[in-house]
Amino acid sequence: MISYQAHETAVIDDGCIIGSGTRIWHFSHIMEGAVVGRNCNIGQNVVISPGVILGQNVKVQNNVSIYTGVTCEDDVFLGPSCVFTNILNPRSAVPRKEKYEKTIVKKGASIGANATIICGLTIGEYALIGAGAVVTKNVPPYALVIGNPGKQDGWVSKYGHRLHFDARGIALCPETNECYILKGNAIEMHDRTSL
Repeated sequence: MISYQAHETAVIDDGCIIGSGTRIWHFSHIMEGAVVGRNCNIGQNVVISPGVILGQNVKVQNNVSIYTGVTCEDDVFLGPSCVFTNILNPRSAVPRKEKYEKTIVKKGASIGANATIICGLTIGEYALIGAGAVVTKNVPPYALVIGNPGKQDGWVSKYGHRLHFDARGIALCPETNECYILKGNAIEMHDRTSL
């Protein structure tokens, strides 16, 4: 029994796994060997290639290409028309399928519209990649990355708000009041009662 919903124009190859509650919209293609978790939303005109793994509650907006080698953990957001690569030196006449690079997007990270993620990288937990950014380096958890080439421009909370640290290196999320502490080039959530 099928426990997901797919538009009649979507192509779902045999041999892929799709979790319950997932919705797949117009003209999208889920290829053999792809794994899509529970409660995902796959927008229209999306390609999910063989071997791609999407966790639970992943939101993939329209026109996104997710190529072999990409893993997205739970609660990842992929903005409209963002794209992943899977080889650093592609050539039409030189087959390199055995050299696909692995890219990991960690839990809760968001990638903005039209961003490009160069292969072989890790995007840290709850990181936020701005629209149109070209990411060429690993991204730390909670980092805000913008531009081409992508550069870190601060930190964000789990809820995606820019964090403003005081002289002690402490910031509060304006939506949740969760506390974050800046330690070197990393931040961590902290219990406010022990400050």
